[in-house]
Amino acid sequence: MGNSEDREFAVAREASRDMPKRTFLCVVDESEELHQALRYACRRAHNTGGRVALLYVIEPVEFQHWMAVGHLMAEERREQAEEMLQVVSSVVQKLSGVTPVVFIREGKLTEQLMQLIEAEPDLSVLVLGASTGTEGLGRVISYIFKRLGRLRIPVTIVPGGLSDEQIDAIS
Repeated sequence: MGNSEDREFAVAREASRDMPKRTFLCVVDESEELHQALRYACRRAHNTGGRVALLYVIEPVEFQHWMAVGHLMAEERREQAEEMLQVVSSVVQKLSGVTPVVFIREGKLTEQLMQLIEAEPDLSVLVLGASTGTEGLGRVISYIFKRLGRLRIPVTIVPGGLSDEQIDAIS
């Protein structure tokens, strides 16, 4: 009986080598809860041999009085996105041991997130941090909740009030 179980484990182990790595997607923004979502995604990626993907969406400016000013503002937002992603990528590298996949998109955050999930078959799990503020869970979570049945990947919501130790213990 032991030989049969050993063969089953060997087959399962071999099959898992051929499977694509799990990719945990985090939305990068200025929110406080980014820290918790990012730490959770990195720890899960590290512990499962997966990787982290980062999405930063440059949202359009509401009011553009002069076209030249609008272009300058767009250029500045792109530079800010790249700088922030450099910092976040170094954190991901340190925590997960793997260089993250980085996506920079322009448009409305929620629309770009949904388009990315549909377009990238390698994405495995969306990891979001829940806001601890009184205004609710956060706009991305509120948007995603309404579309959960149509998503092709699971969503993990990490409470924004968790400590690093608590996150490490559950991931």
